[in-house]
Amino acid sequence: PVQQFVSEPFVAKKGLANYWGYNTIGFFAPHAAYSSSGSLGQQITEFKSMVKALHDAGLEVILDVVYNHTGESGSNGPTLAFRGIDNDSYYRREGRRYVDLTGCGNTLDTRRSHVVQLVADSLRYWVQEMHVDGFRFDLASALARSFHDVDMLGNFLATVQQDPVLREVKLIAEPWDVGTGGYQVGEFPPLWTEWNDKYRDCIRDYWRGVGGVEEMGWRLTGSADLYASEGRRPFASINYVTAHDGFTMRDLVSYEHKHNEANGEDNRDGSDNNRSRNYGVEGDTNDPDIERVRHRQLRNLLATLALSTGVPMITMGDEIGRTQRGNNNAYCQDDETAWMDWDLQEWQADLLEFARRVIGIRREHRVFRQRYYFEGHPVTEGGQKDLAWIRPDGAEFAHDDWHNPDLSTVGMFLSGALRARDPWGRQIEDSSFLLYLHAGDDHTNIVLPPLSAGSHYVRVLDTSEDRHSLLPPSEPPGADIKVPPRSTLLFEVVE
Repeated sequence: PVQQFVSEPFVAKKGLANYWGYNTIGFFAPHAAYSSSGSLGQQITEFKSMVKALHDAGLEVILDVVYNHTGESGSNGPTLAFRGIDNDSYYRREGRRYVDLTGCGNTLDTRRSHVVQLVADSLRYWVQEMHVDGFRFDLASALARSFHDVDMLGNFLATVQQDPVLREVKLIAEPWDVGTGGYQVGEFPPLWTEWNDKYRDCIRDYWRGVGGVEEMGWRLTGSADLYASEGRRPFASINYVTAHDGFTMRDLVSYEHKHNEANGEDNRDGSDNNRSRNYGVEGDTNDPDIERVRHRQLRNLLATLALSTGVPMITMGDEIGRTQRGNNNAYCQDDETAWMDWDLQEWQADLLEFARRVIGIRREHRVFRQRYYFEGHPVTEGGQKDLAWIRPDGAEFAHDDWHNPDLSTVGMFLSGALRARDPWGRQIEDSSFLLYLHAGDDHTNIVLPPLSAGSHYVRVLDTSEDRHSLLPPSEPPGADIKVPPRSTLLFEVVE
């Protein structure tokens, strides 16, 4: 978040500070401490200059915004703004008690028209005056509640849906809060996209060797089970494996327990549901075998994220193996725990190059950026299925294969004949690809399925190789390939 925020008193008393900024007190002001000049008011000019520079570089700007609560905390918190103006009107209250749906002591009452107006005016300000391109709404379910339940037809969402400015920008929901019934993944209206934590949990479980392949079919293809019935497209799913809140990707493969002692809360804060694996040692190690497995798993997670249908979200630093030493709630750590270290070791430079490579593959090939859901049959008469699920033996999945708890290998054949069309109505075509994911702890064998005469497979990605430049040459259909444990292989079909 970049709106003006304050540190919580209990954090300040411990000699710490709110580093993330999820404690807003000024919805119309960029955070003054982020100004390089330090002059009051200069942060507005600097923010506009930053947005202009990013736009000139072809980058959009999406703000993380916190309208679900304010930095005045609970009943013992400071009186800074809204509490002193009209305590009963701005906050949800039951008698003298604050209703806390956010875990931060208070909840803004978006049932009230003047509160919705405040939020909408703020959003329009950031679009019209500061020229941002969209918003990610922290704990969006808290904004969508009417009386007690989350209401997708309530005041806030209805206001955004009909607003001629706001309905034209990108809207991303964190689709939950901490109240009863707050978990709303897949339930926001069609204009909205959502952080898809079902994707996060599924991919984490798969690569740590838990859960089989049953859910993978949905998550790799845009989560139609969550979004298709609402009329939304695959890009409604913001796919992610890690976020600011939780383990970094490196810590996800290095720790099985959180280590938040530095936060001063006796390690009680932060989630206990990390779905992580340390591969034999808790934390950093000099064991080359464990390091090799961890580095390969980082490549697997990055490749899966980049090659899944939907919108990939990568947490800054995961592309260079950033660690927080097992702290999964570093909101109050304005120090080396949460900072970026740009002095890269060799393996980190290799990981960065790998991240560039998989992002480049996604950028270059529309087949990984589908705008319509797969249907499992050919796009054109006599063509290939738009999507086929392939077993290790090269045959297509049968129904029972999805429910086989011992199966740890799944293949996807993606046809280059896409359902999308260009501005002239012509069908868009791309290369066809075969993606194999193998999460097992042991080697396995895969057989490459048949192709039309004259076609063959070219291996363009292999996470089992420490350096992608060592990839083997092309493979013919029917080739039997030995796959190392925990590996991702991507083949392009070439005629």
